Amino acid sequence: MEKTETSTILTRTVVSEFLGTLLLVFFAVGSAVLAGEYIGTFGIALAFGFTMLALAYALGPISGCHINPAVTLGMLLARRITLRTATEYWIAQVVGAIVGAALLFLVAKQVPGLQTHGTFGTNGWGDRSAVHINLGGAFVAEMVMTFLFVFVVLAVTHKVAVIGFDGLPIGLALATVHLIGLPLDGTSVNPARSIGPALFAGGAAITQLWLFIIAPLIGGVIAAVVHQITHPPHEPAVIADEMFPREPEPEERA
Repeated sequence: MEKTETSTILTRTVVSEFLGTLLLVFFAVGSAVLAGEYIGTFGIALAFGFTMLALAYALGPISGCHINPAVTLGMLLARRITLRTATEYWIAQVVGAIVGAALLFLVAKQVPGLQTHGTFGTNGWGDRSAVHINLGGAFVAEMVMTFLFVFVVLAVTHKVAVIGFDGLPIGLALATVHLIGLPLDGTSVNPARSIGPALFAGGAAITQLWLFIIAPLIGGVIAAVVHQITHPPHEPAVIADEMFPREPEPEERA
């Protein structure tokens, strides 16, 4: 592959990760900031799931549509991408999240009486949690929810790209973790998604941000390790039929 062609591909993938994360923050986090009281927890969860689903089909064939540092870390540990690619994706994701949050903040400031300080679709525990979950509970919840999401992404994608119906389980998994996690801590499962809004919310959103960076990354690591056990490379994708072969039908025996 020529150097110019490689550079073009790199530009397309990095821009895709930047754009995807920007749009995820603006539309999905925006559903909580701008329309949360009208659509409720279920609506916000669907907004995250549907946005992820749409972006998976739009950007999946280009960059894999990680738009999440925890997913990129899982892909790196699964040896599907290089460290250089992962680093480029991480930078693009964080910058994209910040730009998406800036655009959302600009819109939110045009809504009279809308509170953004310390809130703004951010994550938190204690008094910032709807159920007042403590630090330990939030940490475990974020690890487990991120594990589910990253594991599903790794399991349904054979390499890096999201193709065919791969986007459907990914979108459903993200919607599911939000249905569970929104009352707990606002649901992160994505360090970039947490960083962007927190920078504009300020206050406790910043001081509690570390958890929503570290816990999702640990969840992504665990998902990559477990995936290597359940889906080892160079092994058949479907093994249940090989272990328990189907009994032939009566007409097939004749």
